[in-house]
Amino acid sequence: MWEVRSPKGASHSHSWLCFHRNKKKKKKTKESSPDMARSISYITGSQLLSLRRRPNNIAIIDVRDDERSYDGHIAGSLHYPNDSFYDKISNLAQEVKAKDTLVFHCALSQVRGPSCARKFANYLEEMKEDTGIKDILVLERGFNGWESSGRPVCRCNSIPCKGEIQTETETEKKA
Repeated sequence: MWEVRSPKGASHSHSWLCFHRNKKKKKKTKESSPDMARSISYITGSQLLSLRRRPNNIAIIDVRDDERSYDGHIAGSLHYPNDSFYDKISNLAQEVKAKDTLVFHCALSQVRGPSCARKFANYLEEMKEDTGIKDILVLERGFNGWESSGRPVCRCNSIPCKGEIQTETETEKKA
């Protein structure tokens, strides 16, 4: 099972939440997989930009509901809304099985992003899915933090997103 921990010396603020597998509850057996030792931690926007230099190894999962359609999104991200996340979790597992890093986010990454990341990690553990996923991360400050830091935002309406980065001015000109 997963438990919530804060790094040593950190306050119990949401921005320091990490999910770690509680290794004391279950001993490793022959049936246990090394993938089951995954932990979920936060990643900054700057770190995500660096990771995106190798796009074939990373998937960004946007779990916002309706706000994605009018607020924009991170270019190339996959949309799995929180309100139907668990119903489509097996589809997500198939879509990202070749990736080694998953980054979940919602608007602020305080509730929905971490919750969906935890659900996905638990799903992989329960189903014993054979994937190459090594890291399950949550984007610190979520989409709002990403956008307010001036990072690239896509405003396309394509499903799946084709990664077209547009400024608000370009979007207004097309309207």
